[in-house]
Amino acid sequence: MSVSGFHRHFRVITAMSPLQFQKRLQEARRLMLGEHLDAASAAYKVRYNDASQFNREYKRLFGLPPMRDVERLREAAIQ
Repeated sequence: MSVSGFHRHFRVITAMSPLQFQKRLQEARRLMLGEHLDAASAAYKVRYNDASQFNREYKRLFGLPPMRDVERLREAAIQ
């Protein structure tokens, strides 16, 4: 599949571009770090209706479940 074909199919399925999709997850990460929100609250703020779907997509992008990732980032900032 070509890059443009991928983007077209992605937009049909998600109603957003891959970059917009990533930015939504990055915004949720920022909210959890900066505003100390839990994963479900951050998911709701970035317009996820399903917390388990948010957790799966977050882990796929960042490599860890939301709260474990945030804890790791906070620990790294302290050191």
